[in-house]
Amino acid sequence: MRRHEQLSLDRPWIKHSHASELAKISEILSSHPDMAELIEQDLVRGVRHPGRGARGMSGDQVLRVLLLKQMNGFSYAELSFHVADSVSYRTFCRFGALGSTPSRSALAENLKKVRPETLEQIQRIVLQHAAQSGVERGRKVRIDATVVETNIHAPTDSNLMLDGVRVLTRLLERADEYFGFQLWADHRRRAKRRMLAVQNTGSRRKRADAYRDLLKVSQKVVGYADRAANYLREQHLGDSEAQELAGELTHYVALLLRVIDQTERRVIRGEKVPSREKLVSLFEPHTDIIVKDRRDTLYGHKVFVTGGASGLILDCKIVSGNPADSTMALTMLQRQCDIYGRPPRQAAMDGGFTSRENLREAKALGVEDVCFHKKRGLLVSEMTRSSWVYRRLRDFRAGIEGMISFLKRAFGLRRCTWRGELSFRSYVQASVLTANLLTLARHLLV
Repeated sequence: MRRHEQLSLDRPWIKHSHASELAKISEILSSHPDMAELIEQDLVRGVRHPGRGARGMSGDQVLRVLLLKQMNGFSYAELSFHVADSVSYRTFCRFGALGSTPSRSALAENLKKVRPETLEQIQRIVLQHAAQSGVERGRKVRIDATVVETNIHAPTDSNLMLDGVRVLTRLLERADEYFGFQLWADHRRRAKRRMLAVQNTGSRRKRADAYRDLLKVSQKVVGYADRAANYLREQHLGDSEAQELAGELTHYVALLLRVIDQTERRVIRGEKVPSREKLVSLFEPHTDIIVKDRRDTLYGHKVFVTGGASGLILDCKIVSGNPADSTMALTMLQRQCDIYGRPPRQAAMDGGFTSRENLREAKALGVEDVCFHKKRGLLVSEMTRSSWVYRRLRDFRAGIEGMISFLKRAFGLRRCTWRGELSFRSYVQASVLTANLLTLARHLLV
C-alpha cells in the first residue's frame, strides 16, 4: 500500500483548539492503518496496472481530505485552496510543507471513488476504537429517523418536461455537431413558454391547453432523440464517444417518457398518481418523496440513525421509499448486535416506532428496557423496570434530536450536494464518520 510516512519539512501543530482536534483525529487514523488500506482498494478498483503511472494520492491522504471537506463544508475549489494554503491542513493530510497539493479536479476524482460500504467499514473501526477507549460501549442507544434531501428544485410536471426537453436538445446538438445527425428541431423556447403558462395562468382550461402543447413538444423531442440514438448505434458502431452519447440519449428518453406518462395520467385523465410511481428529478431519479408528519413534503431519502450516550452515531441506514418507522425498529436493534456482538441493554425510540410487536421482538432480542416516546396503549411496566427508568430513557431519547441537528448544521447532512445514488450514500456515510471522529477526538482531549 502507498503510504506517506516521511513528511518533507513537517511543522509541529499550532496551539489552537481546532489544531488539537485535528492532531487527535490524525492520531486515531494513524493507529488504524487498515482504514487507509480500505480506501486504497477503492482507488485502485478497476485499474489494470495500479503500480504504474503517477504516484497520485494515497488512501490515507484521500480519507483525511474527505474528512476536511465534510468538516468544513468546502467546495472542491475551496478544499484545494485551503489544503494548499493551511499549514495545519497540509500536516493533517500528510502533504508536507514543500510538497505539491492536488488540484480541484484531482480531489473530486479521488473522493468520488470512495464507496459507501468502505466508509461504513471505517465507521465500525472508529466505534471499536471508542469502545476500547471507554468512550462508548453501545449499552444504551436512542433511535430516530430523519430525511436527507437531494440537490433538486421543487418538482412540478411542467418543470420536469422542460428539463427533459432541454437536456435532450443539448445532446442532439452534440450529435449534430460531432456526428452529423440533422433530423431534429429546437423546441426549447416553445417548451419554456408553455411551462410558464402552466405556472402563471389562473384558468384551468388554459392550464390544460398549455399542458397538452407541452406534452406534444416533449413527445416530438423524444422522437428526435430516439432516432438520433439509433443513428449513432448503426452509423458509428465502432466509435466509443458516439455509443456513449447514444446511451445518454436513451437514458434521458426513458426518464422523460416517465414524466410524460405521469403528466398524462394526472392532468389529462384526472388520475391520482401514487408517490412511489412518480419521478421527481431527471438528474437525481433515485429521489424519494417523503411526507413528514402529514405536513411537510421533502425530496431525498429517509435515514435511520442510532445514537449512543457519548454523542457518537453508532449506526445509520439509508432506506428506499418511505417506510413507517415501526417497520425498522427491530432492524436497527439487530444491526447493533452485528456491530457490538450483543444487543444494547437499553433502547429509547421515537413514538413512530411504538408497537406491541416491536416491544415483544426487542425483549426477545435481549434488550432489557425499551422506551417508546409515545406509549400508544403499552404499559410502563411492560417496557421498563420502573417509571423512573422510563422517564430517564424518555429524556435520554430527546438527545438524538440534537445529534441529528448537529449532523445537519455542521456536516452538511441537511442536503446532499453530490450527484447520483451511490454518491448520495457515500456523502451521508462521510458526514457521519466525520462527526464521529470529531466527537471522539473531543472526548479523548478532555
